[in-house]
Amino acid sequence: MDSETELAMRRIFKQFNRFMLLLWRLGLGPWLNLWPEVSGQIMVIVQTGRKTGLRRFTPVNFAELNGELYCCAGFGSIAEWFQNILANPQVEIWHPHGWFEGIARDISTSPDRIALIRSVMVGSGLVAPLFGLDPHKLDDRQLAEKTANYPLLHIRRLGACTGPGGPGELAWVWPLSTLTLLFWMLVRPRRRK
Repeated sequence: MDSETELAMRRIFKQFNRFMLLLWRLGLGPWLNLWPEVSGQIMVIVQTGRKTGLRRFTPVNFAELNGELYCCAGFGSIAEWFQNILANPQVEIWHPHGWFEGIARDISTSPDRIALIRSVMVGSGLVAPLFGLDPHKLDDRQLAEKTANYPLLHIRRLGACTGPGGPGELAWVWPLSTLTLLFWMLVRPRRRK
C-alpha cells in the first residue's frame, strides 16, 4: 500500500471509528459483535494520551484465547493509540461482555506471534481479507511478511470497572427518544381524509 492510499485509509478508519465509538456509548457495542464472521470481534481500548493526558478511545478487532485478549495495530507502530499504550500500559477495555481495567504489553517478538496474529485476523471478520490478509488462505510465511510491521498486544485483565464514563454512557438517549416519539405521535394534528 503506497503512502497516499494508507493516508486515505487512515482518514476513513478515523471517521468510521468515531461512528463505532458512538454506537458503544449508546450501549450497542455488544450488538456489533453478533455476527463476528462479518463485522469481526470489536472492543474499545481506552488509553491515556501521552501528550495530553486525556482519555483516548480506539475501537479494535481482537482475539480472545484462553481468556486472554490480543490485538494488533494495523497501521503499524506509528498508530497514536499504540504509542499511547507504550507510554502508559494501563488501559480500560470495553469488551462485548464487560468493562474492565487491564495492562497492555507489546509482545511482537513472541514466538507465538504468527499464530496470535492469525487469530486476530480471523477476529477481524471481513476487514483483514479486504486488505489482502485472508488468514484462511495465507500460510505462515506469507502472513509474517504481510504483518511484519503490525505490533501485537496482549491485554491482561485486572478488574471490573463501574461508574460513569463507560460503555453505554449515552444509553439514556433510547428511552428519551422513545418518549419523545410517542408524545409527538399522540399530540400531532391528524389530517382528515
